[in-house]
Amino acid sequence: MMNVDLMKKAALFAGGVLFGTAGVKILASKDAKKAYVQTTAAVLRAKDCVMDTVTKVQENAEDILAEAKEINEERAAEEVYGDAQENPQEEAEG
Repeated sequence: MMNVDLMKKAALFAGGVLFGTAGVKILASKDAKKAYVQTTAAVLRAKDCVMDTVTKVQENAEDILAEAKEINEERAAEEVYGDAQENPQEEAEG
């Protein structure tokens, strides 16, 4: 006689093979392919939306960086010219 444990394992294996075979057929069906196409199209639309947002954020960051550099250049110029105006004799003598 066969062992009960062996029978359970054989039944599970057969069930797995049956389920796997049916699963492959379902995954390869036309309806499943339509679902894959629709899902992929939705992902591509989402990617485009995210990339548009990333581009806008990047442009804003570049604008902020440019304005910050301009402010620092103006401050540096004010410090140089401010020192020259405070000590005009040092520049004339130097």
